[in-house]
Amino acid sequence: MIETNSQATHVIIFEPSGRTVQVGAGMSIIKAAREAGIHINASCGGSGVCGKCKVIVEKGAVEGGLSEKFSTQEKEGGYRQACTATISSDAVIRVPESSGLKSGGLGTAVPLRHRARMHVYDIEDLREQGIFVPPVTKICLDIPPPSAKDNMADAGRVIHLLSSQYNEHRVVFNLAVLRMLRKALREDDFRITVTCARPVNALGKSYLTNIQGGDWSHRSFGLAFDIGTTSVYGVLVDLNSGKVLARAGEYNSQLGYGEDVISRIIVAEKKEGLAKMQELVANTINSILERLLGMATPEGNGAKGSISREEITSITLAGNTTMTHLLLGLEPDNIRRAPYVPVTTFLPPIRATDLGINLPKSAVALVYPSISSYVGGDIVAGVMGSGMYRTELITLYIDIGTNAEIVVGNREWLVCAACSAGPAFEGGGITHGMRAALGAIEDFSLNPQTLEPMNITVGNKPPVGICGSGLLAVIATFFEQGVVERSGKFRRNLGTERIREGRSGHEYVLVWREEAGTEHDIVINEVDIENFIRAKAAIYAGITTLVEQVGLAITDIEQVILAGAFGSYIDLDSAMTVGLLPQVDAERVLYVGNGSLMGAWMSEMSNHIRQDVVEVVRKMTSFELSEMGYFQEQYIASHFLPHTDLSLFPRVAERLAEIHKGD
Repeated sequence: MIETNSQATHVIIFEPSGRTVQVGAGMSIIKAAREAGIHINASCGGSGVCGKCKVIVEKGAVEGGLSEKFSTQEKEGGYRQACTATISSDAVIRVPESSGLKSGGLGTAVPLRHRARMHVYDIEDLREQGIFVPPVTKICLDIPPPSAKDNMADAGRVIHLLSSQYNEHRVVFNLAVLRMLRKALREDDFRITVTCARPVNALGKSYLTNIQGGDWSHRSFGLAFDIGTTSVYGVLVDLNSGKVLARAGEYNSQLGYGEDVISRIIVAEKKEGLAKMQELVANTINSILERLLGMATPEGNGAKGSISREEITSITLAGNTTMTHLLLGLEPDNIRRAPYVPVTTFLPPIRATDLGINLPKSAVALVYPSISSYVGGDIVAGVMGSGMYRTELITLYIDIGTNAEIVVGNREWLVCAACSAGPAFEGGGITHGMRAALGAIEDFSLNPQTLEPMNITVGNKPPVGICGSGLLAVIATFFEQGVVERSGKFRRNLGTERIREGRSGHEYVLVWREEAGTEHDIVINEVDIENFIRAKAAIYAGITTLVEQVGLAITDIEQVILAGAFGSYIDLDSAMTVGLLPQVDAERVLYVGNGSLMGAWMSEMSNHIRQDVVEVVRKMTSFELSEMGYFQEQYIASHFLPHTDLSLFPRVAERLAEIHKGD
């Protein structure tokens, strides 16, 4: 033990990372972990409710931290709840895989089984449409040198050439670039490279953000980022070729303060909380940026060798409204309070350095605009990236996570809404739920005679929990095989030891303890199923309400686009079986993967698309579902599998009749 200024401090070693931190006596384990940069799952934001922040105290002493949710074996094995256990000595603390972040859970790829219906734009699409014109670009200029007959000022010479030969009108210098101009012009005999940030409309101004002596136009790179509540993804692109040079992702460092936006807002409302939230997400971006630069080795067009951050000209960022506010350091307080008003929805170009992003002062940050408090820039980016705003087909775009954002429309009109689905699809609120990391049950089947399970896990590792896609597969299979009723309750007379009475009603044992990668049986119980039904009911009710508001029916939908991590892994048959999605022909469904990242990349590649964003946002009409009586009616009606009205799901009704005709 070390004494510093009469304050007892203790050295804490976190395993398996080996990170060490020195903290004051009485600090909670979860706060010590934050100090060490260690993530511990805290679905409830560290309020002691969820019971998922389990750690093992291998050496040393702590006070408290025992939970009634722990088994006797866990208590005797040194398990403690990190948010309520406080440090009283030097200690070695192990963060189990089920409590920490594990590899295998990050990725933007659409699974192989869905790629036949995957819909993506690539750089050739932009070339063919003639819109591959990045919003920030480098232009090499050979400036006529001054003479006795032509003594125009340096800035005037640059502006005149840009206007006459490159169609860049209304060019504006800032003071920093003006201070660089004289030297840059004379460094290479009046050959210079200017970095030009183009306007979002014909009446806007082009801003020169940097100037270099010589020809550096072949060295122009940009970044596109999706700022998610759980994860942050980025890509590094060559702005000359359009090629993606590297891509990477990390968990959002804000996770230690809660897994949903409301928890983050509550933290931001506290003293210095907003600054902390801003710093954490900026640090995550910088960490990914460092990895991207280390991974990229551009070739062709003279762009060889490693890339320095000084060569990054712009970064485009898309995130939900709360994440955008936290990134910008804007107070998000009123996002969670009626009438749900954000500080702003449109954002001007800003300097990346003003956000704490480690880029040169000349780098421009372009932030996607939001629609409302709960329909953010990530959804606008998805609408742009998926191309639904340019099609004549009546399209349903849906991104499913803790919130489900829904957009319906086509090139003529767009309406949108968000509904709170709860965290079930990301593993939250489920007894043994988890994100799609190694060991998570992601697919499932059942022997119809013995009711014995077959669990498929991420990475083919021993099961440690169940993720969203696995939860969907389990409940759909249970329903089809008659293991659960339409109400979500287990049938009691099936003669299998896997169905038993548990703490939360009847439960089904997915994995016995001796077969699991954890120290307990992995189960799904009736409370879990009820949480899932509430989540799917909110989404289905949101879809039907939005469609009804524009005078259409579900049968009028000509195309469905599924986005997001969970959306990419949805099994269509299972989703329609339980009533999560309306019954449509499978060939009408497209997958776009990370629509937010795709839209950010496209805006980084095309100023035309960036200009379209302004019009799309103005065109989108947002509905507040919680204030609509029709939504409440539909929500209640959807509290069955698949729905109270089976006529809405004729294929499911026909299949159930066939399966149960002998009952």
